[in-house]
Amino acid sequence: MSGPQTTTHSPPRRRIAVMTSGGDAPGMNGAVRAVVRTAIANDCEAYAIYEGYDGLVKGVDKKGNEMIKKMEFDDVRGFLGVGGTKIGTARCKEFRERAGRLRAAKNMIQKGIDALIICGGDGSLTGADLFREEWPGLLEELVKTGELSGNDIQPHKHLNIVGLVGSIDNDLSMTDATIGCYSSLERICRNVDDVYDTAASHQRAFVVEVMGRHCGWLALMAGLATGADYVFLPENPPPEDWQDKMGKIVETHRARGKRTTIVIVAEGAHDRNLQKIPAQEVTKFLAESLGLDARTTVLGHTQRGGVPCFYDRFLGTLQGAEAVKAVLDTTPETPSPVICMIENKIVRRPLLEAVKQTKEVAKAIESKDFGRAMSLRDAEFEEYMKVFNIIAGTGTENIKLPEEKRLRIGIIHVGAPAGGFNAATRAAVAYCLARGHTPVALHNGFPGLIRHHSDKPIGSVRDIDWLDAESWVNLGGSEIGTNRGLPSEDLETVAMVFKEYNIQALFLIGGFEAFTALSELRTSRQYYSAFKIPMTILPGTVSNNVPGTEYSIGSDTSLNALIQYCDTCRQSASSSRRRVFIIETQGGESGYLATLAGLSIGALAVYTPEEGIGIDMIKRDIDHLREVFAADKGKARAGKIILVNEKASKTYDVKTIKGIIDEEAKGRFESRWNVPGHWQQGTTPSPMDRVRAARFGVRSIEHLESFGGKSKDDIDEDPMSATVIGIKGAKVLLSPMEVVEKRETNWKLRRPKNEYWLGLKDMVDELSGRPYKRAEH
Repeated sequence: MSGPQTTTHSPPRRRIAVMTSGGDAPGMNGAVRAVVRTAIANDCEAYAIYEGYDGLVKGVDKKGNEMIKKMEFDDVRGFLGVGGTKIGTARCKEFRERAGRLRAAKNMIQKGIDALIICGGDGSLTGADLFREEWPGLLEELVKTGELSGNDIQPHKHLNIVGLVGSIDNDLSMTDATIGCYSSLERICRNVDDVYDTAASHQRAFVVEVMGRHCGWLALMAGLATGADYVFLPENPPPEDWQDKMGKIVETHRARGKRTTIVIVAEGAHDRNLQKIPAQEVTKFLAESLGLDARTTVLGHTQRGGVPCFYDRFLGTLQGAEAVKAVLDTTPETPSPVICMIENKIVRRPLLEAVKQTKEVAKAIESKDFGRAMSLRDAEFEEYMKVFNIIAGTGTENIKLPEEKRLRIGIIHVGAPAGGFNAATRAAVAYCLARGHTPVALHNGFPGLIRHHSDKPIGSVRDIDWLDAESWVNLGGSEIGTNRGLPSEDLETVAMVFKEYNIQALFLIGGFEAFTALSELRTSRQYYSAFKIPMTILPGTVSNNVPGTEYSIGSDTSLNALIQYCDTCRQSASSSRRRVFIIETQGGESGYLATLAGLSIGALAVYTPEEGIGIDMIKRDIDHLREVFAADKGKARAGKIILVNEKASKTYDVKTIKGIIDEEAKGRFESRWNVPGHWQQGTTPSPMDRVRAARFGVRSIEHLESFGGKSKDDIDEDPMSATVIGIKGAKVLLSPMEVVEKRETNWKLRRPKNEYWLGLKDMVDELSGRPYKRAEH
């Protein structure tokens, strides 16, 4: 650059502190890691406040150790896969008093910190916003008393506060999920699944108490995910005659042949007069009034600990990174934000408004305004309550449709199995029966239908009754069988089967093959009137590559399995110090699985089909590995992982990449390659896949039944008669297949044209410290 030069003074680097407060929750460490590394990547200084508000007030512990520490990039290595909070949390009475907040302000000024990111519950966030509100007055008082000078406070006259919600109860309004809630739910479901096995063996009843004093999210989701018969929630207490209501449900289920009874009770459960309903009281009723062999299980703090599941690592990471961006975007006039998740989208909400709405729930419960308490929860909560009631048969006595609107609804699985297929089918069957429809299982996919009319028919078309599907809630795979075959193998026979068995609507569950199958049926309507029926696909695939949705059931189960596998490899790599594992992931032509797994395990690099693999890329990563291992000098646990999608390159597979790394490493470090293969499909479906499968299954059948009584021509002309259900941003939508096929589908590469997660690849590199420049691609 030529011309006159001017001297400029760059603004001081922002100093951003992060702390965890209140009850610990799995995923908090991932949030801390993301805050620290995102701050450093944005040329800010990062600090961690140890022991929550106690550390903020005291500054040093009894041994003289600093409790407000500057953090470097490697200080948060290994945080992602650890439960609890590694920087600690503690109750602090002093911070509740102004004198304590005064000391906290002084400590922050002395460190030059002017932004605070807090991960905690509503109490912690309320305290933080009060601190921000008082900040100017606190600084003024510190100057007046001579503890600080005017020059000390000059650069820090405004305090930025950003909230992250860490709570296993998922009790903050304005967000669908809080950090830690799905790990806690996973722990509950695992325990209830185990209890279910022993209950079935002895025909016992189990009453399981879970956490949740003012919020019944854990109880409701656990009930839905484990096939419970009844749930007790603080927001929606049972009627005064709850013993009779529950008794009828249990007796009905037993009369149908169910061998178990599971009841989930939130610790804050009460009746409509606010009288507590202890788990033991429910157990006593089941034993004495119904004559069941009933037991009580109180899960306690086992719900809080343990390794975070994929989603909480992912959520903590995304929210931590977004919190730093919020700090950098915030002005003195901006209200303190809290980072939330709505469906599949990270959003900022006013912190005080979210906390106020949360506290309103408790007030509504205290005033016995339970309708308001439910309405103050998010819409997702109410919908899940409705789904549970339908599946469990609670309050569904008079919801059957008139005869002329009842349908025979075919249910078919297409493509590779994925976690949640059976849960979605179970929910669809329960809803069909509650409404008077006839659910019909089309076994073994479209090849099963085609073989049905071969010389030796095998009965692939069978009505499903309640007991058939009731036990499927936690089963992986596909109980009605699945197949990659498409209807185009023999459209005439498929149409003949539809006509013979009077299939009046079709519910497909599966991946890209299911999407293709529905497209073929829709475009074949002009030739076969049997296909002029309402049809909906629920995307289900580990690859999450179905157009029309950002989430497919089964992908969460797969990611949980993959990070478990990677955690094991990392442990080996770290124990051996200078070792890198190159792991192949599934996903077809979509790098979704590799990218999100990479984000949640802290992979050094992720190779995907969307970006491809080049020799220069591998060389840069080898150079980076040399630098990392040289700086480490074998002292720290520096095992590394590189994830490679199965179709990222035709040339550079995991074995080849391992060979190149070994050749270039010259003995300074070593590598291993692994292919987990079908391990990635998982075994038991994750709670998220179970509950979302149930929700989407019910909503899909609701949509199909809206066509009841319509003529075939009217159905054919309606673009919403062939749809795909899914999450797009902050909404659950049913999208017309005709539009999705034309505008959103890359048929050649079997994936959506616009993959929402592609922007996360830069975050993977940024948080792993990988030197990257994607602008060149």
